[in-house]
Amino acid sequence: MPDVLASGSLVDLALVLVAAEAGLLLLWRRRRGPGRAALLVNLASGACLMLALRAALAGAPGFWLAAALAGAGAAHVADLWLRLRSAAR
Repeated sequence: MPDVLASGSLVDLALVLVAAEAGLLLLWRRRRGPGRAALLVNLASGACLMLALRAALAGAPGFWLAAALAGAGAAHVADLWLRLRSAAR
């Protein structure tokens, strides 16, 4: 079991599940539900954090980890901005 955790295979599986979740929620969004932009930036933030974990587990160069964390931060800021903008309405 430690080999599976250290290899990052579980992170890959989680990323596939997040992508499937995004697809299903976008299909569901056609009828009702949260806005597409809010949904996508929220999922992107989590996916970028998982990519950062994957990079760390795989021993990737530091710039990949930094890029993934920067993407997570940017998506988080976008998510907050969308939430605050909709709350102000």
